[in-house]
Amino acid sequence: MISNIKNTLYALIFILVSSCKSTYDTKPFATNEIPEAPSYNSLNSWAAHPKLKDSPLSKFYNKESKVDVFYIYPTIITETSDSDWNADTFNSETRDNIINVAIKYQASAWASSARVFSPFYRQVHYRAFFKPYTENGGRPAYEIAYADVKRAFEYYLENYNNGRPIIIAGHSQGSGHGMRILKEYFDEKPLQEKLVAAYLIGANIKHNEFKTIQPMYNAEETGGFVNWNSYKKNKKPRINRDPAYNSWKESNVVVNPITWDRQRKSEIADHKGLYFYDEKVYPKSIKVELTSGMLWVSLPKNVPNRLLMRLIRNYHFGDINLFWEDIRLNTVVRINSYLESLNKK
Repeated sequence: MISNIKNTLYALIFILVSSCKSTYDTKPFATNEIPEAPSYNSLNSWAAHPKLKDSPLSKFYNKESKVDVFYIYPTIITETSDSDWNADTFNSETRDNIINVAIKYQASAWASSARVFSPFYRQVHYRAFFKPYTENGGRPAYEIAYADVKRAFEYYLENYNNGRPIIIAGHSQGSGHGMRILKEYFDEKPLQEKLVAAYLIGANIKHNEFKTIQPMYNAEETGGFVNWNSYKKNKKPRINRDPAYNSWKESNVVVNPITWDRQRKSEIADHKGLYFYDEKVYPKSIKVELTSGMLWVSLPKNVPNRLLMRLIRNYHFGDINLFWEDIRLNTVVRINSYLESLNKK
């Protein structure tokens, strides 16, 4: 009960932050104030890891899985009164939010078909994505965040991967870091042969973002990436008022997460299920429509506190939750397709 209330409050806070532009407490970026770096040879520096006990993912894990997911969570630190530029990965409240929100309701979509590795990283504060904060400290702080993700991925490759196929998954800030991981380690690199798929959701990704890694517009396709940015139907992000404005561009890749192609509309009957804060899956709850660079989403049906959703125009917070079961099932399809292609070689 406490956990559900906490998760609901977190969602409400995110919604409030997303609803209008805020003035943030801030300060100049200073290297002597950077939090202690995580050490990835310790399980304590992983938000999700197959060896972690009491993980929200434990009930989903399939010991027979042959694929790994490297998942990078979205921005958690959003408070207007928090002037720090980077998250302290050893702060208990921050860690709890990451595990009980991002890992529990996002990373779980992949946990039934793959081993999930997700590093704690010194993510940049939410304000870094807005002017004038981006230029006044946001950029070097963002590099600190990515440097952690990069170190974690290299540690994963050297110590845990053992030649297994890989899925790169992320949301929002996590997808931004995931894009760089793809460019540095997969795009026109030998490791590209191990890439099952990249679910880089809630990001600004162009069709020509990578040299050889392409958008996937078929449910069985592998080796490419998918992306979408969710918004309330018939609404668009407002300049410097909605976080989605910074990730939404009309030329963005948009894949329909229900049909997994460029089908402009899908019906409620096609929706496999959203994962709600009561830890239940609600199928046939939403329909979507692809518009310029964005995914319009209908008001969810058959979920608790549905009326609360009427107040929300930006569904960025639910980019994964809204299509949790769709993602889970599609991951299985892509893994099987990838493994079958290996058998044919």
